[in-house]
Amino acid sequence: MPEFDYKGKTLAGAAVAGKLKASSREDVERVLRQNRILVTSISKRSPEINIKIGTGIKKMEISRFTRQFATMIGAGLPMVQCLDILSSQIENKELARIIREVKEGVSGGATLSEALARHPKIFDQLYTNMVEAGEVGGALDAILVRLAVYREKADKLIRKVKGAMVYPSVVAFVATAVTIGMLTFIVPVFAKMFGGLNADLPAPTQVILVISNFLQANFLYLIGGSIALVAGLFYWKKTPNGELIWDQSMLKMPVLGNLVRKSAVARFTRTLSTLLASGVSILDALEITAKTAGNKVISNAINKSVLAIAEGDTITAPLKESGVFPPMVTQMIAVGEKTGGLDEMLSKIADFYDEEVDDAVTALTSVIEPIIIVFMGVVIGGIMIAMYLPMFDIIGKIG
Repeated sequence: MPEFDYKGKTLAGAAVAGKLKASSREDVERVLRQNRILVTSISKRSPEINIKIGTGIKKMEISRFTRQFATMIGAGLPMVQCLDILSSQIENKELARIIREVKEGVSGGATLSEALARHPKIFDQLYTNMVEAGEVGGALDAILVRLAVYREKADKLIRKVKGAMVYPSVVAFVATAVTIGMLTFIVPVFAKMFGGLNADLPAPTQVILVISNFLQANFLYLIGGSIALVAGLFYWKKTPNGELIWDQSMLKMPVLGNLVRKSAVARFTRTLSTLLASGVSILDALEITAKTAGNKVISNAINKSVLAIAEGDTITAPLKESGVFPPMVTQMIAVGEKTGGLDEMLSKIADFYDEEVDDAVTALTSVIEPIIIVFMGVVIGGIMIAMYLPMFDIIGKIG
């Protein structure tokens, strides 16, 4: 039986760590939960397989596989045959190889969830837990359909948020490149011309020339510093404190923060609703949702909800304290808990916030686009005016 290292916290908040023998990660989590320990990390000491999962497997391809698999299972085809057909049809060679290994695992006597769990970078805990719930409940086809719908909606939500940032990012990049190009190549031409005039230059022109000279003299240093700054920011963002501060800052940003908040709420409610509707227990569902929330502030709030439920409380209070969830959301969750229809209520909230994300994307684009255009006009126009001011003065004196 494999051995696992674990870290966690007690209900009092004290950190604990140790090792435990169990057949799977889920068994470790179950044992620790029974001992009232909130798990923060679990790692296998002696992994059964060590696959180099590559790169190039897109989320959309996994969603497509899930939809096709659900259709074939629903049509009554044997599971091994479904996996065999899909592995031969999938164009991505890496994903096809993984599906073949899943098929071999199932053929060897493992359950589908166990075979999928051997590839955690492709089939995460949410995926395997839902499949396991479908196997136990005898409704694998229905669960796979629900999982496919969830993944498709989650992918669509991510594409919306990323798509909202593409245009502003491209325009900002072009504006920066044009500005640097003008300061590096065009302004020096004017500088040589002004040098031969031996005339007093206006203050704006002198400022632009100083910036241009500094940029030319330190161009490589500035490039290296920018790369080091970006790399340092990415490294810092991966630290626990850095991730928390970054996520808090994103939620507080004007305009963009509203989009981040709404997309985070939509993702949380959609994930939790799908898990609960699939028969996953509330504690397991919350722990999985916390790991897939995509925002540290929300993850912390969900983890507090797990502790609250363990103490006999509801999940609503910790969500209110986080400051992320609007009152409408927490009130609807509270109603869902009282009526026993939490999964349906969460699904309605997710549908509502999917539409809210659409509105937020439109608002973000409409606000950022004119700001960037005005910025480009001010910067590039300012440089050109500063360069032509001395010429206007000279022409005026000649006149």
